[in-house]
Amino acid sequence: MKEVLFPYGKEKLSYRFKDEELADSLESSINNYLPGLDESELIEEAIKNPVGCKRLNELAKGKKNIVIIASDHTRPVPSKLIIPAMLREIRSTNYDANITILIATGCHRDITNAELIEKFGEKIVANEHICVHNCDDNERMVNIGKLPSGGDCEINSLAYNADLLVSEGFIEPHFFAGFSGGRKSVLPGVAGRTTVLSNHCSEFIDNPNSRTGILKDNPIHRDMLWAAKAAHLKFIVNVVLNSEKKVIFAAAGDCEAAHRQGTDFISSLCSVSAVESDVVITTNGGYPLDQNVYQAVKGMTAAEATVRKGGVIIMLAASNDGIGGDHFYHQLADETDISKTMAAFMKRNRRQTVPDQWQSQIFIRILMHAKVIYISEIPDDIVEKMHMIPAHSIKDAIGKAKKILGIDDIKITAIPDGVSVIVKK
Repeated sequence: MKEVLFPYGKEKLSYRFKDEELADSLESSINNYLPGLDESELIEEAIKNPVGCKRLNELAKGKKNIVIIASDHTRPVPSKLIIPAMLREIRSTNYDANITILIATGCHRDITNAELIEKFGEKIVANEHICVHNCDDNERMVNIGKLPSGGDCEINSLAYNADLLVSEGFIEPHFFAGFSGGRKSVLPGVAGRTTVLSNHCSEFIDNPNSRTGILKDNPIHRDMLWAAKAAHLKFIVNVVLNSEKKVIFAAAGDCEAAHRQGTDFISSLCSVSAVESDVVITTNGGYPLDQNVYQAVKGMTAAEATVRKGGVIIMLAASNDGIGGDHFYHQLADETDISKTMAAFMKRNRRQTVPDQWQSQIFIRILMHAKVIYISEIPDDIVEKMHMIPAHSIKDAIGKAKKILGIDDIKITAIPDGVSVIVKK
């Protein structure tokens, strides 16, 4: 028997596998990495030793209007550690600078005051100037040129008009951008909806290089990097987290060079070989990334890469925040034949992309490859409308998987944290 712990919300669900049923447990080596410094020290050292550019306190000299792009509530970025360190660095040489913290919501919902406090702490929320990006506020957008893909690049004017634009973030494998972090703080972080839709078009999502852990020849990454440079993103502070959401690595400096340092570090620890199985159990790494079904698609892609065609994916995601978007919900729930929805997506060009289409496209791709059993706090009928099978425990889900497959002696691959691994076939 082997016990495996699966993050679920702010808890962990345990399951003891029989030796003969567990094919393997695919886990990154991140949790075995010992950085030698505590979280704050890692961040401070990165800021003091930037990659590819001057220190932030040098860049800040003489700048009147400084904007720090910060992540929103859907990302486990330790802003309580990063933002104070960045503020201290800036104010060490420019105490009188007007500093704005711009929340990069992308196309996500607005962030609540309670979520701001949880993310930044009461002191930052009370004393710093914080603005929340709204991708649909066209009056706040400025066109900064054409993306390599040909789409218009529109970003928040607060970011573009800054005398110095910097950002925080974290780096993890990303299911179509290759990796999170770095340039993503601009696109999609503070971009207009039209720009995000163009970048997330069906053609790019379908591209074989738009996959976890791939940056080379990834058309989505190429657009994002261009946008960050065109917006003059001069300095980033990005961290890598373990499964306990603790900082184990930090990179700071040039938005491309520092990001690359982080992605190289991640790749060395997170790459695992696929172990094809009848059933794959995965998660979205727990809170905050498993707050809704929309985000949970990310963890499903790790399972997609290792489950056999026609197999079963068991996805654990608390989803306390529900589905994660009306467009996403209706794109799945309003059509019983998902192949028709996929065909409609693929007919659309870059200028015809609709909100959440990319997430639905990837989700349908997964559903066309394997059945999905969903363990969550969402009502069963809603899960079923999303073309999944509801379950309320791992034992319950495994029992349902056996019935679906029509076999009792199944082989199961466990992926305790589906967003922390790069599954290579």
